[in-house]
Amino acid sequence: MSSPNVITKTEYLTGVIERITFHAEDTGYTVARMQVKGFKDLVTIVGSFPNIQAGQTLQVQGSWYNHPKHGQQFNMTGYKESKPATLTGIEKYLGSGLIKGVGPVTAKRIVAHFGLDTLDIIEYEIGRLVEVPGIGKKRVQMIQSTWEEQRVIKDVMVFLQGHGVSTTYAVKIFKQYGHESILIVTDNPYKLAEDIFGIGFHTADKIAFKVGVSPWSKYRYKSGLLHILSEAAEDGHCFLPLPELVNSAIELLRVDVQEADEETLELLRVDEHQIDGEAVVKTAQEMTETEDLIVEQVGKMLLCYKPTFYYTEENLAKLLLKQLENPINIDLPRVKDWIQRYTQSKRIKLSPQQLEAVIKAASSRVMVLTGGPGTGKTFTQKTIVALWQAMGKKIGLAAPTGRAAQRLGEMAGLEAKTLHRLLEFDPAKRGFKRDKDNPLPFDAVIVDESSMVDLFLAHSLLKAISPTCQLLLVGDNDQLPSVGPGKILEDLIESGKIPVVTLNQVFRQAASSAIIRNAHQINQGHYPKLEVISYTPKSDCLWHDGGTEPEHTVQVISELVTEFIPELGFDPTIDVQVLCPMTRGLVGTRNLNQVLQQLLNPPSPEKAEVSRAGMILRVGDRVIQLKNDYDRQVYNGDLGMVKAIDTSEKLVTIQIDDRDVEYDYADLNEVALAWSISIHKSQGSEYPVVIMPVSMSHYIMLSRNLIYTGLTRAKQLAIIVGSSKAIGIAVNQWNQKQRYTRLVERLG
Repeated sequence: MSSPNVITKTEYLTGVIERITFHAEDTGYTVARMQVKGFKDLVTIVGSFPNIQAGQTLQVQGSWYNHPKHGQQFNMTGYKESKPATLTGIEKYLGSGLIKGVGPVTAKRIVAHFGLDTLDIIEYEIGRLVEVPGIGKKRVQMIQSTWEEQRVIKDVMVFLQGHGVSTTYAVKIFKQYGHESILIVTDNPYKLAEDIFGIGFHTADKIAFKVGVSPWSKYRYKSGLLHILSEAAEDGHCFLPLPELVNSAIELLRVDVQEADEETLELLRVDEHQIDGEAVVKTAQEMTETEDLIVEQVGKMLLCYKPTFYYTEENLAKLLLKQLENPINIDLPRVKDWIQRYTQSKRIKLSPQQLEAVIKAASSRVMVLTGGPGTGKTFTQKTIVALWQAMGKKIGLAAPTGRAAQRLGEMAGLEAKTLHRLLEFDPAKRGFKRDKDNPLPFDAVIVDESSMVDLFLAHSLLKAISPTCQLLLVGDNDQLPSVGPGKILEDLIESGKIPVVTLNQVFRQAASSAIIRNAHQINQGHYPKLEVISYTPKSDCLWHDGGTEPEHTVQVISELVTEFIPELGFDPTIDVQVLCPMTRGLVGTRNLNQVLQQLLNPPSPEKAEVSRAGMILRVGDRVIQLKNDYDRQVYNGDLGMVKAIDTSEKLVTIQIDDRDVEYDYADLNEVALAWSISIHKSQGSEYPVVIMPVSMSHYIMLSRNLIYTGLTRAKQLAIIVGSSKAIGIAVNQWNQKQRYTRLVERLG
């Protein structure tokens, strides 16, 4: 599908809905055919309606665009309902099915009796319907109830659209709150940010100003504080110190107030002192009384948690300590004898560290195995699995991502699952079926890539582990921490409570890879030894000077994917992943995705496409999931490929982990293009070829573990594009951003 020819001029059409082609109950997304005066053929209108029926007379606002397959359509951005003026229109309206108790035959009788006064009679004198043959008092009550329901929907939609709420969000608001929509939006529009995905603090704030909510409303202060904590969680924090929370909230509230109307701005010039730390602190104190906020005192510092974060962190520590209370007694000589026989039969030799890891895994209730690339983590795990099998244990294998689980299963020769599937997520109850009352049916569980496991997933896992089960967490602690809140693997190691074995001997075969050698060089704070790129490379780790200008770096990446990579025998559409330190800027994921999409998956008449929120998706595009979607059972960071786009049904099919997942157009804000993704989002995945831009424009994000993580995602070839100065800065910056967690202290 080629890009639609959108005419930006806003127009108004008035007509009667003849038929509904498509209507999605959950989002309100609708395709309908409307008879408009002056048009010979029916007009196709597309937009969001809470409920719509044939026979309704609407005035719709929007613009025209040409759909390459379905022709000219009218993209509706707002509407209001008009009463039909003709007897035929009234009859069609009433008989459309909009009102329970009134079908086409009854509608004909009502209109025949009351004529053009029919709608006024139903509106103001509905009891008179008993005058119509065949309509009794019971049916009148049914008609009255439905008529009032429809009127409420119309009133809500008119109110919301009148206050600048888009039709898409207006539908979601009505679906969420029903008859109480106007009351909630008028009283506390900030509740929308808590309850409706896609409406955050900033959108709720704009609505609040338009409905006249005071900039100093307690609801606004409370929502601002919760928004700051949510943003902190996205940066990995489990809490914020009170001064940091208050200062950030003051800044947020002041900045957003500047977007208010002139009257509000005039008030602010007089009363700006009211948005101060004292008022915000008072709101925080009130939130602790209502348990919307947990404040923990540590020394002289007050730490502010969202309740779910506080109780989850506290309970995770308790579960771990309880698990450690159950020691395991093993016959050590027998275990050592088995290891000797096993290694001899396999004609291999374990290093002292690997031997220690296998013995500890046999004797520990919970254990951490960590180490960088090439240090033998995989073979150590394989030996542990074989030992546990020899001991008659039933083993469960899991990893945070589908690809990591697949690699783990191939290594062990057993089925491995994602953690969400291992714990059996139940969309109906928005939780896992496996918990303390229904524990996992295993004697031992291995979780690979555990540096990716965040606070909430770790807690769910520990809840599902029986007291007699053993847990082995495997990961590389030098990689970036999880995308979600916490730094579980690092905290467990730092606590000193959990047995840990660190593998740091790089084996000879692995050391032949420059990717692995340079990863360890970077990890030790040394500048990597990179081969300058050429068409006859001798190394699997190359460097291309990206220059000092971002435009030049983008040009270099474009030439690599279109010329250099294909020359080496790789398919850039499936083998190459561009990994970026940042999302913004010319050398960020957003811009590079547009550039790479145009190069690797350009538009063509044969390829369907859809434009949504400034993003164009085509069949064949690589995409990434941006949030946990428990209904579809896809999770933040999952990668997929657009397989089909149904422009009639407004559905996009994306293949994720060998299964097809359908998205309504209205839900496409959950996904983004993934020709280029952030290094954070790449964790747990491996790619044949990685291209990693590292430039001075990424300065605020540059760190050693960021570059280390990106480099170790490459299996066969890694190409760093950028300035040597930026690489040097990254290598010298370690763990630049600390995360606020207290798991270590709770375990102590």
